[in-house]
Amino acid sequence: MNHQRSFGGYSTIRGRARRLALGSATIFAIVLGTFGLGPVTATADTVIDTIPVGEFPNGVAVSPNGLRAYVANGADDTVSVIATVTNTLVDTVTVGAAPRGVAVSPDGSLAYVTNRDDGTVSVIDTAGNTAVSTINVGNGPFGVAVAPDGSHVYVANTGDNSVSVIQTVDNTVVTTVGVGIFPIGVAVAPDGSHVYVTNLTGDSVSVIQTVDNTVVTTVGVGNGPIGVAVTPDGSRVYVGNNNDGTVAVIETVGNNLVGTVPVGGDPAGVVVTPNGSRVYVANNGADTVQAIESAGNTVVDTIPVGSGPSFLAVTPFGSRLYVTNSEDDTVSVIAIDRCLGSLCIDFGSLTGSGSGVGSTFS
Repeated sequence: MNHQRSFGGYSTIRGRARRLALGSATIFAIVLGTFGLGPVTATADTVIDTIPVGEFPNGVAVSPNGLRAYVANGADDTVSVIATVTNTLVDTVTVGAAPRGVAVSPDGSLAYVTNRDDGTVSVIDTAGNTAVSTINVGNGPFGVAVAPDGSHVYVANTGDNSVSVIQTVDNTVVTTVGVGIFPIGVAVAPDGSHVYVTNLTGDSVSVIQTVDNTVVTTVGVGNGPIGVAVTPDGSRVYVGNNNDGTVAVIETVGNNLVGTVPVGGDPAGVVVTPNGSRVYVANNGADTVQAIESAGNTVVDTIPVGSGPSFLAVTPFGSRLYVTNSEDDTVSVIAIDRCLGSLCIDFGSLTGSGSGVGSTFS
């Protein structure tokens, strides 16, 4: 595929042309199914599967039970539905124009998809994989995240520097919050108290207090921030700075920049594992994913993936990572933990001590 990479019309040129528009039985099923079936033994942090999806995949989200992954395909106006048990495409849902972001409700019943070119959000009923509602939001919606209680959805509108707040009980926009320039990524704190929004051309993160939907501070980060993720304990926020090859670390108490981690070329999406011990970043220009050990904020592994990796989602138990490759229309599946034949068991996550992006994303 000959996709030129960019983020929602904002071009970032770095070497090559780019366009990234950017019960017991149940538990057993999740352990087997969510971690998946692999034909051979795989070491930790390796690609164990590559799944063809739609054209120009961008956002990705995994359902709370870990059995489905949803991929927004930006160039063919669809969402691919992947069964994680077999890592196969099981459905394709038609949505609005140029879908970019996707997020799943906490109960797994709905998926919210931002349609950049028509200023809407499509609501998918995951039981039947059908679009059941369309919500008008701001101009150029991109990033999306759902509150932990499922009551609200937050949408970053790149075209009018705002965040739309959707009330899910009736799918209406209840308020619009002005943020920085070209907001693109969105993440919600685990307690739902704050929303973090990356401003791509503003080189900053806007912090929204959800009790009254006001911006309480703006944190300067690196050049061209895109992806954003909050740690499970809510203490830190990680931000992928696309134009300077770094990941910024924000301490949420005081909202101060406390670290910068050098990574690969053109980092975009970031995700934090469920136990918080690791952060993974998609290096869009280097065709890699890198693992950051959060204890020391150092890169500990580099994983080659497909062409133009953009965004990532981690499964609920933290054993697998799904990465969208915008340039070759695939999703790479990374085993975070060691897979023995057909079974990948994340002992670390189950005991609270093993390997550790947005809203985000057995």
